[in-house]
Amino acid sequence: MDTRSKLAIRYDALKRYFMVNLLSMRLPLYIVTEYPKSGGTWLAQILADYLDIPFPRNQAPKIQSNVMHGHYGYSSLMENVVVLFRDGRDVIVSEYYYSLFPNDRASPFLINETRNALRFHDYDDVRNNLPKFIEYIFEKRMRSKSPFQFSWAQFVRTWRGKDVITIKYEDMVDNTAIAVRPVIQGLTHKETDLALLSKIVDSYSFQKQAGRKPGVEKNGSFLRKGTYGDWHEKFSPIACEIFDAYAGDELIELGYESDHLWVLNHTLRNTK
Repeated sequence: MDTRSKLAIRYDALKRYFMVNLLSMRLPLYIVTEYPKSGGTWLAQILADYLDIPFPRNQAPKIQSNVMHGHYGYSSLMENVVVLFRDGRDVIVSEYYYSLFPNDRASPFLINETRNALRFHDYDDVRNNLPKFIEYIFEKRMRSKSPFQFSWAQFVRTWRGKDVITIKYEDMVDNTAIAVRPVIQGLTHKETDLALLSKIVDSYSFQKQAGRKPGVEKNGSFLRKGTYGDWHEKFSPIACEIFDAYAGDELIELGYESDHLWVLNHTLRNTK
């Protein structure tokens, strides 16, 4: 990447930061924020098509009404915010593949940085590598001073109790139109055209975008699997304990678990 392109990326980031914090109500903007690998691009595409406004993906936005997607922490200056949550354990699995394997979206710099930091003997041995990877990701994000870098638990906490619209990735996978419908109603304060929404949802289905059915894994693709619950297979008992130490309270807060006994229950299920 040359110097000019780096400057262009920094300018784009600053412009987006200015817009979402100062212009979200005036233009208006519709802000989709997520922790990385939670389905934010998918949701932003659907909203932009339904609202019939641009979604400036990977390009500098114009000063006009847009759907803006990013990884933003809470700011009282933001309006029209949709917060997308996903089970942090599945996020970690997705982030493992995104950070350690070449794919059609990941930065080669990120992959080289992560591999140099962890130096696993066999990168395909996800189950045995995850404990160290979980520690690395949480510690790296928690130490970061960037406003766009935070751990999954920190992201959940920053939006806790805020007056924003929320949606879960898992609900989108189960029934996209039904999950997105209240989001649109919350943003527009109008009844949703379910027929139009269903048509748009179909055009952005995993199968149409990835060219394969959900659950058919392709590690070299940004759209790797299109399902949820992958962590059940990939997490070892040690990985469960480490994740729970960093973010167990947030799992419970979001309703993914009822208490910390999930660690023991997972271990018992996998030793039968």
